Amino acid sequence: MSDWGPEFLTIAILHGLAVVSPGPDFAIVIKQSVREGRFIGRITAIGVGTAILWHVAYSLVGVSFLANSSETLFNYMKYFAAAYLIYLGYGAIRTKANRDVSLVDGSETNSVKSTWAAFRIGFLTNGLNPKAALFFISLFTVVIQTTTPLIIQMAYGLYLATATALWFFIVATFFSHERVRRKFELMGHWFDRVMGVLLIILGLNIAFSSLAWV
Repeated sequence: MSDWGPEFLTIAILHGLAVVSPGPDFAIVIKQSVREGRFIGRITAIGVGTAILWHVAYSLVGVSFLANSSETLFNYMKYFAAAYLIYLGYGAIRTKANRDVSLVDGSETNSVKSTWAAFRIGFLTNGLNPKAALFFISLFTVVIQTTTPLIIQMAYGLYLATATALWFFIVATFFSHERVRRKFELMGHWFDRVMGVLLIILGLNIAFSSLAWV
C-alpha cells in the first residue's frame, strides 16, 4: 500500500475538502437530524455514504461509457437532481405551523418505513447530484493512475464511502443534540421553511449551473 501512499493522500485531501463544503448533503442531514432526531439523521448520513459506492462503481466500470455519453444525457441527470431537491424543499416549506420538534425523537421514528425513507433521501440526494458525479469521474480519471490495481481502487472507494458516512454521522449527531434542537425549536415551523428554501436554491443552482463534462 506504501506505493500508493501519495495517491491516497491526494484523494483523502480532495475528498475531505469536498465533503465538508456546504451542499445538498449537508442541508438534508441537518434537516433530518433537527426535525426527526438522531436515529433518522444518522440513517440519512448512512444513505449519503452508501451513494458514494454508486459513484465509485460507475467510475470504475463505466468511465469510458460516461466519458463518451452525450452532454444532453448528462443534462437530463442534472435537471432530475435539481427537481428532486426542489421537491424536497417544497415539501419542507409546506410544513404545518403546529409541528413540534420536541415531540419527535429517534425512538419514535425508529420503524422500517421511516428508516428506509431516511436512507432513501440520503442516498438519492447524493446519488443524483451531478456535481458529485463529476467529482468522482474526475478523481478516477485524473488523480488515480491507470496503473493502480483494481483492488486498490476499490479500497479507495470503500474509504471514500466510509469517510463520507462518518462525517455526516458526526453532523447528524451534533445537530440532533437536545440543546441544538432546542435552539432550532424556537424557530418552530420556520426552520423547515428556511431549510426548504435552501434546498430549492441548491436545486436551482444545479439546474442553471454550467457543469463542464469530462
